[in-house]
Amino acid sequence: MDISQLVFYTFAGLAVASSVLMITRRNPVYSVMYLVLTLFSVAAIFVLLEAHFLAALQVVVYAGAILVLFLFVIMLLNLGHEFDPDIRGKFWWVVGFGLGLVLFAELFVLARSVPEAPESDLLARLLADQGAVGMVAEPLFENYVIAVEVTGVLLLVAMVGSVVIAKRKV
Repeated sequence: MDISQLVFYTFAGLAVASSVLMITRRNPVYSVMYLVLTLFSVAAIFVLLEAHFLAALQVVVYAGAILVLFLFVIMLLNLGHEFDPDIRGKFWWVVGFGLGLVLFAELFVLARSVPEAPESDLLARLLADQGAVGMVAEPLFENYVIAVEVTGVLLLVAMVGSVVIAKRKV
């Protein structure tokens, strides 16, 4: 095992552990902070895969902009003080764990049944022609531009809705 595999397993374990901690915390601010740790771990894995542009996008867009928006909404709604008792019982943890095992088994079966892809120079040629940014930007702004715009509008509506809800309480 070389050092890159050790670093990969470290960041992968950190990403999984922090994502589990994110969904099990009752305080929403702690959940967002664990989400930041998860996203930074994924960015580090992108760096190991030599996808530096995607790692930078991960940090700037997700860990930077979107999580700042999440924290702003949480602080605006003042969610960090009182909590109602958790309505989920122990039964739901068993259901969730069982569902996770089923999904993991499906992933394992699918990973073993996928045939090997033939070696192709297409990606290397596209990378040489367009560069890493062009390979990401061209499909984003040609094929997925509507999805990007709809996501932006949904984030804006969520932020305006949280301001309206917070204004009613004041």
